[in-house]
Amino acid sequence: MKTAVAVFAFWLGLAIAPPSSAEDFPVTIEHAFGTTTVPYRPERVATVAWANHEVPLALGIVPVGFARANFGDDDDDGLLPWVSERLQDLGADTPPLFDEGDGIDFEAVAATRPDIILAAYSGLSRSEYETLTKIAPVIPYRDGPWSTGWREMIRLNAAGLGMAAEGEDLVASIEAQISDVIARHPEIVGKSAMFVTHLDIRDLSVIRFYSANDPRVRFLEDLGLQSPQAVLEATVPGRYSGEISAEKIDAFGDVDIVVTYGGQALFDRVRENLLTSRMKTVENGAIVLLGNDPVGTAANPTPLSIPWVLEDYVARLADAARKAE
Repeated sequence: MKTAVAVFAFWLGLAIAPPSSAEDFPVTIEHAFGTTTVPYRPERVATVAWANHEVPLALGIVPVGFARANFGDDDDDGLLPWVSERLQDLGADTPPLFDEGDGIDFEAVAATRPDIILAAYSGLSRSEYETLTKIAPVIPYRDGPWSTGWREMIRLNAAGLGMAAEGEDLVASIEAQISDVIARHPEIVGKSAMFVTHLDIRDLSVIRFYSANDPRVRFLEDLGLQSPQAVLEATVPGRYSGEISAEKIDAFGDVDIVVTYGGQALFDRVRENLLTSRMKTVENGAIVLLGNDPVGTAANPTPLSIPWVLEDYVARLADAARKAE
């Protein structure tokens, strides 16, 4: 696990970048619900949904409020470890955390009196978007719910802050780190991988998986892996997942590596099942099992989590790739 200094050192230049001037505004951004115009440089930044707060934090801005972590939070303080360390790095206290267990807490968001609300990676409905716009200008997704990749998350949210150039620098810094790690693990390049959303240990009759629209799958592609044909065929606009009957398990014959959430008990059940045991990846043991931990959380990549878990995640994929050979 990296220290705060090692993880965030590459952001030093970004964190001290001068704020955008008033002359850079208004900024208008196109998205799935139309356009949003940000009339002036926002000073009070709120975010909703998953990980959008990591963009302003990476750029040196502490939000006035953001969503409480609901997965991978080991100490139950509402913060993922890379967010905690970034707040410490910036010398900031934890701001108000929105409890989104039952949906967006509009009253809590409004109470922070934001100048802008960032939601580039989210599942906002039109009604939720319209409600939020009554509080402040909102930056939602461009293509579809929960399908915004980490690059687009940075670019959309940074644009709303008037920091498009700084956002591009951040993207380039993360890409450089990814390239460096891949260069040390060439065995994963060119292998095919699919990310299974969930396997029910009690019912393995259906295999559900993320499509190539999902950021988890795009991240595997960032790491040099390819999507198998079954995943590509299930990838249609507006959908981030697909499913197939386990009776058609042979459709996964070109899969080298499977990534999924679960533990050894799940793998044992999969290996014992008459249908799922026929998968080449199961026979080879080329499965990456993720838990409710930092690596499992960061398999859905975000600006702060990628540097934090990149080495560990790629090492697990490389181990599976060697078993697939």
